[in-house]
This record gives sequence, C-alpha cells and structure tokens, in this order.
Amino acid sequence: MPIRENPPVGAPCWADLTTSDAARSRGFYTELFGWTAEEAPGGAGGHVSFRSGGALVAGCAASQAGPGRPDTWSVYLASGDAGKTLMAAAASGGTVSVPATPVGGLGVMGYLTDAAGAAVGVWQPGQRQGFGRYGEAGAPSWFELHTRGYQDALAFYRDVFGWDTYVLSDTPEFRYSTLRHGEEWLAGVMDASGFLPEGVPSHWSVYFGVDNTDAALARAISLGGTVVRDAEDTPYGRLATAADPQGARFKLVSVAGAGPADGEPG
Repeated sequence: MPIRENPPVGAPCWADLTTSDAARSRGFYTELFGWTAEEAPGGAGGHVSFRSGGALVAGCAASQAGPGRPDTWSVYLASGDAGKTLMAAAASGGTVSVPATPVGGLGVMGYLTDAAGAAVGVWQPGQRQGFGRYGEAGAPSWFELHTRGYQDALAFYRDVFGWDTYVLSDTPEFRYSTLRHGEEWLAGVMDASGFLPEGVPSHWSVYFGVDNTDAALARAISLGGTVVRDAEDTPYGRLATAADPQGARFKLVSVAGAGPADGEPG
C-alpha cells in the first residue's frame, strides 16, 4: 500500500475536520472507516488525530467560531517554508487568513484563500510530515479543487506552490487539470463555474478510499450521516458524496480507481 514519508512540496499532505461536535464526529469517523483516535500531545486545542493501521490519516478539531459556521473538511498543501508560501500567496492575488504559526515541534501551519476564492491550508512539516498512507481503504485517496476561476486558480497554484499541471480535458463541458509529481497524480482542479450553486464558493474536497463505495455510503447513513450524491461508476472508480451528522461533506472512492473525478458536480 502507498506509504508517504516526505510529501512533495505543493502536494496535499493533510486533511483536517473542523466540527461543532467533536465527540460525535470522532465516533462517526472511527466507526465508518475503522480509524482509531488519539488526543494531541497536551490536549492542544482539543485536536484529535485519526490513524488507520497505525498510520496518521487525518485530524479533527472543535470549531472555535460562533454558531452558523458550517462544519468542513480542510485540505493542507505541503510547503518547504510556510512563511514564504503565504507571502507568495498574498503577492499572487490570494488572502492570508492565518499567518505562519508553529505547532509545537510538529510543523508550521497557515491558512489562505486562493486567487479564485477557495480556502486551503499550508503545512510545513516538522516532526509530523502529514498523512502517512494514501490511496487505500480508510485513507485520503484524492483531492480536488472545484473553482469558479479556473485559469486564475491554475496560475495561482503554479506560482505559489510550484505545481506541475497537466491538462486532462479542455472542453466547454469539462475543463480539468491535474497536479503531477513525476508520474504520480496528486490532485485535480475542475472548472466548476457552470454548476456550483449560487452562494457556494470555490472549495477543496477530500476523497477517502473505501473497498466498497455502496457499503460505505450505507454505513454512513446508519451512523447518522446523509447522502449528498448517490454512488456511481466513473472511469476513475465508483464515487459518492456524503455528509457527516454535522453536515461536513466528504467523498468516497473505490480505491481500485482513485484518481481524477468524472467532471460532474459533487
């Protein structure tokens, strides 16, 4: 199974859930994916780390905002220097919302909004590199940006994170590019300007790998989650979109076909 010790610069390296009910979220995801949960050292910020097969795969923290802020999964991209990355983001049309902040000896984090309006995190690895497994059941398996400003977003991630992008499709119906590292696909960028509902901003999504998408979706429902989009076959695996009991959306993908999505809203 894929094991990652050092994430390439610019690659998605972490997924973190901000939740209004940490205890319920912890129960939901450990039951759904078979994860184990552990408190951060010293109970820092009430943060919980999830593990699959002993490897770190994701995190969860209680929301510090007031009522009305939706629960959400956030994606973090690896950086060799978080401070410089955030400066480059601001110079490239982005907005820094959280400056470079050391997290003990684990690393340095920051948060920004890209030039097309999508929020994304920055992680400079220290003792914690990020998720240790990917592309397998119970682990992050694909990351995707749905953007209202496709060309602006591609330019932003190339300039700020040094992305090597590859055009998968460029038609009015389906514009999609991938982040490449050597021969490996790491993330996708979709032109979502034609289908994002009014009021829904550009955003990142995380796909978690499962052995059986339909069974995982049924399990999510039994645990109090909801179906956002039913399971369907695509050239890249069987995909579905679900929401946890607090409304945080995430996607499921059969691990045999993890990769770019099918170009439909999710």
